[in-house]
Amino acid sequence: MTVRGAAGAIVALVLATAGTSSAAQGAAADEPPSGGVTQDGRRAGVWLKNSRIVISGNGAGAGKGDGYRLRRPCWYEPSLDGSGMLAQQQRGKAWWSRDRENAKAQQKFVEQFKDKVGEKGRWWLPAHNEGDPAGLACAQGLDSYVWVPQGSPPPPGGITLAELADIARAALTVPEPRIRLNPDVRSYVNLPTWVWLDGTGETTRSVTATLPGVMSATVTATLDDIEIDPGTTADRAEVKKDCGARGRPYARGREFTCGVRYLRASVDRPRGVYELTVTSVWEVTAQGQGQGGVAPFAFDPYDPVQVGATRDVPVGEVQSVVRGG
Repeated sequence: MTVRGAAGAIVALVLATAGTSSAAQGAAADEPPSGGVTQDGRRAGVWLKNSRIVISGNGAGAGKGDGYRLRRPCWYEPSLDGSGMLAQQQRGKAWWSRDRENAKAQQKFVEQFKDKVGEKGRWWLPAHNEGDPAGLACAQGLDSYVWVPQGSPPPPGGITLAELADIARAALTVPEPRIRLNPDVRSYVNLPTWVWLDGTGETTRSVTATLPGVMSATVTATLDDIEIDPGTTADRAEVKKDCGARGRPYARGREFTCGVRYLRASVDRPRGVYELTVTSVWEVTAQGQGQGGVAPFAFDPYDPVQVGATRDVPVGEVQSVVRGG
């Protein structure tokens, strides 16, 4: 069984063994839950609507993301059991309530929930990523309620462990790199310009997405390398690429292995500078676990998170004057 194929079986197994006490679940469904991580004016990250998923970890909203988007912006989540859902509907405060023209229509609407009281299982409800422009339309295409008997597989469109990992991946952020150089203000032709990063902090960032009582998935990013773009072609700059995770700070007597040696001055470039770009590369791994004794397993790897910064580097030439005796 493949990892992504196993996800539905994990959910079914956990739902078969997890408790379905309406008292335990009712508090979570009284109000319309929402929350998540947004980046750059809500254009990236996730913002969960009508979802019980909890996002946590030092990589959640603590830096910059790379615009990862969920492959599917809406899904079903397990919610209340039969008696719990009936209680919600009868109180008339449920956030999913529909317009009802009269008491008869309301009574007919509630009948579907009375029929499931005493049966083992849960209602599944739609949720979506409000940070995705297609999220709301996707959710509106789902049924408002889907009953799933205990031990049965999730409904088509039910959230999987792999999709929970995708939510964690979309919420993942890493520190934006701050470029340090030596020489710092101005470099010169054929002079080594050392490059390293400052302020990256911890080199491991993680985000966990948890569907309480059902399953959780954790995505971890580890700073692995930096990439240097000198802002010009190879005939004008030589790049040293043995940088490690943060680059190589300048130290007297140390071998120059990470940075740029500019071969021509920047006087003929726009604004008289080279635009040096340094990109931090964070390798990403993920693992998921169903709660209730289901063993954890790893997912197929995600592409690395790459976050860059740019800095102007003016490069001059050393002038020498030779005078006769």
